[in-house]
Amino acid sequence: MTAVTDQPEHNETRWDDGLIARRVPDADGDADADSEIDEDGRLLVDLGLDGSSAREEATHHFAVASGGPLRVRLDALRELIGLSQTRLDGKTLIEAGRVLDEAAARRGLSPQHTVVAIAGATGSGKSTLFNALAGVQISETGLRRPTTAAPIACSWTDGAAGLLDRLSIPGRLRRRPMHGGEGDEAMRGLVLVDLPDHDSAMVAHREHVERVLALVDAVIWVVDPEKYADAVLHERYLRPLAGHAEVTFVVLNQVDRLPGEAADQVLDDLRRLLDEDGMALGEHGEPGATVLALSALTGEGVGELRELLGQFTQERGAATRRLSADVDGAAWRLRPVYMADGRPEIGAVAREEFENHLAEAVGALAAGQAAERAWRRNAGRACGTPWLRLWRWYETQRSPRAVARSLIPSAPAEEGITARQRVEQAVRTVADDAATGLPTPWAQAVREAAVRGAEGLPETLDELSVTAGVPRGRPPRPAWWPAAVLAQASMTLLQIYGGLWLLGQIIGVFEPGLLPPVLLMLAGIVGGPLVEWTCSMAARGPARRYGQDAERRLRQAAAGCGRARVLEPVAAELLRYQEVRQQYVTVAGLSTTGQ
Repeated sequence: MTAVTDQPEHNETRWDDGLIARRVPDADGDADADSEIDEDGRLLVDLGLDGSSAREEATHHFAVASGGPLRVRLDALRELIGLSQTRLDGKTLIEAGRVLDEAAARRGLSPQHTVVAIAGATGSGKSTLFNALAGVQISETGLRRPTTAAPIACSWTDGAAGLLDRLSIPGRLRRRPMHGGEGDEAMRGLVLVDLPDHDSAMVAHREHVERVLALVDAVIWVVDPEKYADAVLHERYLRPLAGHAEVTFVVLNQVDRLPGEAADQVLDDLRRLLDEDGMALGEHGEPGATVLALSALTGEGVGELRELLGQFTQERGAATRRLSADVDGAAWRLRPVYMADGRPEIGAVAREEFENHLAEAVGALAAGQAAERAWRRNAGRACGTPWLRLWRWYETQRSPRAVARSLIPSAPAEEGITARQRVEQAVRTVADDAATGLPTPWAQAVREAAVRGAEGLPETLDELSVTAGVPRGRPPRPAWWPAAVLAQASMTLLQIYGGLWLLGQIIGVFEPGLLPPVLLMLAGIVGGPLVEWTCSMAARGPARRYGQDAERRLRQAAAGCGRARVLEPVAAELLRYQEVRQQYVTVAGLSTTGQ
């Protein structure tokens, strides 16, 4: 059953029968050149603004109405989606993309008009209210349900063709009110749309309702004393649209059926339900839905609703508030993937532990100890007694492999030059620390960046342990070494001279006198080890510093490699998250201090 029946075209120059689509002949009997003929052969009056001046005025007005904060938020939402496409799945961003598309579509249409839909359940009287506001029988009413099968539009002024095309309302369902036109200034710019029943048994009707509700600037929910507490209405529509309360009217119709104070009691209970839905006016002045009681059949309260609609339309801000509410809803749904309690940074403690783990894996400490031993061995060879060096040379010649094994620093059996497991554990630890508290998609991106950077890191550390480990060649000699070598040579000469002197006395070359050569030999024998011991004590400090330098170089090389391969990619992901979070803060309208 169609919602509107065609009426006979009598008195074609009149406009008071509620029809926009009609045949209007000019003086020559031809239709207006700017009009179009629909499929039924009727002439459709163009609702668009004619002339460049009208278009420029509309564009300027909408730029003022929808610009400013809303424009900034929409630009931030567009930037947010662009930055997040490689990190979030398409399903997460689909609603935000829809909001952007609908905002762009609405901002490109007439800002002079406010599109208000009338929605309600079966038998609530929304079509009767629609006709009462229009002052003419436009939408069919009756006992048989459903009565309204498709959305019907009534526009008080021209220029709404694009808006109605966006709602997919055909020309045959576009109407004029009884008292429309230039005379009704209070309702200028209002486009009223009567919707099918939201609880209709026909799926197509419910689809019409949901499609149009997503596109209009405001909505009037019509409830009756029997179904005002219907769970479908509150759970499926009002509660999810709580953020749109500022552009929502809730009308309790059919109050003429309630005796005495029953209307006030039902209205109070309706306000209580709306408060539970989050649509009531807040205690501190937060925006809420406009609630009033009326009877569309008797006309009680209809004038008050007309006055409210007139004020609402003349403000020219409904489209901006609706778009702002849509952005708020998209931001609320996206909050879990952009906002968390964590700090997007790599902690100093985590960074230090990561570098320590890499140093352990590359064997920096063992390399430093080996360098220190090498320095002390070199000092021992330079400052030791000749007899001890001769003995060491003999031991080396006798068992060179054993000596070589004794010079290699010992390491646990499960470790090689680098410990792969140590490296992997260090990477996991620093990635987990950086991802702690971040939203799940960004935490996963941080961990993936760390894993990608760690590929080939153990092999690189193996090469570093060879190239940047124990320095090759002899360690540098301090300035005091020549004096120590000269002192050790003097002690050796004393021993040789005393021994030759004593030998000469034995064979009779020199006069007998054991004390002087013996004392000379004892001085050399005691002085040699004493010089060696003194040198070994003096060599401890330089040897330790030499080993520490070797350890530090290897640590720095391993840390630099870890930073380039792991920490910097992780920091880049954290910086990207900071950027998108800042964009989200702008989209959600949050203060930077309240993040």
